[in-house]
Amino acid sequence: MHDEQARESSRTEIGYLIRARYPLIYVVSHEEERVEKSLRELCIEREMRLEVWSITEGFRVLAGGTGTREVKDPMKALDHVYRGEADQKALFVLRDFHPFLKEPSIVRRLRDLGSALRNTRKNLVLLSPVKKIPPELEKSVAAVIDWELPTRTEIEAIARSLVPQAPPPTQQQIESEPTFIEHVVEAALGLTEVEAENVFSKSMVRTHTFDVETILGEKKQIIRKSGMLEYYEHREEFSDIGGLTSLKGWLVKRRHAFSSRAREFGLPLPKGILMIGVPGTGKSLTAKAAGALWEMPLLRLDVGKVFAGLVGSSEENIRTVIRTSEAIAPAILWIDEIEKGFSGTGSSNFSDGGTTSRVFGSFITWLQEKESPVFVIATANDVSALPPELLRKGRFDEIFFCDLPTRDERRQIFEIHIRKKNRDPAKFDLDKLAAMTPDYSGAEIEQAVIAALYDAFDRGEDLSSEGLMGALGDIVPLAVTMRERIEAMRDWARTRARSASTSKVPHQGAGAEAGKASWLTRHGADLGSAGDAAGEGDGAKDGSAERELEL
Repeated sequence: MHDEQARESSRTEIGYLIRARYPLIYVVSHEEERVEKSLRELCIEREMRLEVWSITEGFRVLAGGTGTREVKDPMKALDHVYRGEADQKALFVLRDFHPFLKEPSIVRRLRDLGSALRNTRKNLVLLSPVKKIPPELEKSVAAVIDWELPTRTEIEAIARSLVPQAPPPTQQQIESEPTFIEHVVEAALGLTEVEAENVFSKSMVRTHTFDVETILGEKKQIIRKSGMLEYYEHREEFSDIGGLTSLKGWLVKRRHAFSSRAREFGLPLPKGILMIGVPGTGKSLTAKAAGALWEMPLLRLDVGKVFAGLVGSSEENIRTVIRTSEAIAPAILWIDEIEKGFSGTGSSNFSDGGTTSRVFGSFITWLQEKESPVFVIATANDVSALPPELLRKGRFDEIFFCDLPTRDERRQIFEIHIRKKNRDPAKFDLDKLAAMTPDYSGAEIEQAVIAALYDAFDRGEDLSSEGLMGALGDIVPLAVTMRERIEAMRDWARTRARSASTSKVPHQGAGAEAGKASWLTRHGADLGSAGDAAGEGDGAKDGSAERELEL
């Protein structure tokens, strides 16, 4: 419902601005025809004259009369707006005027117009696909409107206009399955009217129906054009993830949370999750698999790209990321290793003039207040580098801690990777492999399987349990090299995060310390009782006064 109200607000808001005598209005939209159609309807209702200018055609009258005026020079176009009768109700639209805002004379003329039009019945709209307002005009441009994309109703109307051309089976499917057209509309949300009509036509020609994959393919092109985001194909499944049962269950329960049925039921839109934990425990893999489970586009944000480019462009870049994500929505926005992108926000004022702080502030404000169906999945390996503001309640729905896998989880991980290599897991001693790897992450187990495959290929043999055990002995686990850091992370997570695997966060010292002992024991160190103490190693891991208003 919010979507529909938000989409309707652009036309309603500009109507209020015109009645309130706002002289200069900036509208951001790629859809000139759609915006001008709404403005024409508004001008007809209010008996106003509508004139639209472009550098290639000059002025054309779209409402309140007819005719054209060969005025293609930007300065003369502004003079035409200025010279009109003061009591004439007129709306002037200047298309793609932003390149001319670099000229001081144009900027000065617009500032003069901002003052002159306030006591007239005329308004000036700058219509452009990008927002480029020079500092001199920031106070003269009374309002900026980001014109919303087509609503569900508008997208559905476009789709249904093509139904009569579809084969009878497709027409029958659309009539008999109400959810079919709903899925099609959801897939097309974020496209312009022209884009939606084009992709629906392409899908109909290609598959004789509305194919969701074809529609999502169109969205990929939008993402590539943005330059800030990367579209991830759905290659991973939840069956590729060993363990993390609590995290997977949480995501499964919310796979239909973006549907209209969920809104009618009263469910709020999920905001997102933050996954913190030991490197290599499946955080990134879970983000990729969530896109496949929810059948939603997965967009990966490289925060480094946001800060690349000219000075002052970073803030615009993060706004581009947010606009693109919302245009593609419903979608999943994945931010991998978020602590690396937003670390050092506190010292930003001294190092980069506050750019990092401003970008981070824009991001967390959007994260807190967003009402668009964009689900954010953020991952972090170093919790100490995370800004405290990011961890505040309300930013994310849940914070999950991903620890080293338990014995059962390691057994499952071995089984998954052996099967992915086209071998039969039943021919391997999975219990023994799981027992001897208490300090291994899922990524380390995967690398051991790959290393054993290379060894077996070199020897002219097939993969075996013995070969896997040999490969495991050559790997130094992170639980050994980063023991103190992992323990500090577990200590933090005990009261601040939810375990991704079980209902409890591990007790301090039970996992990595035992893991270190077991690894050193296997490598021949004389540890006395330490080797025996290693055991399983899972531990308990768990204006003006004369202005006339029309009221």
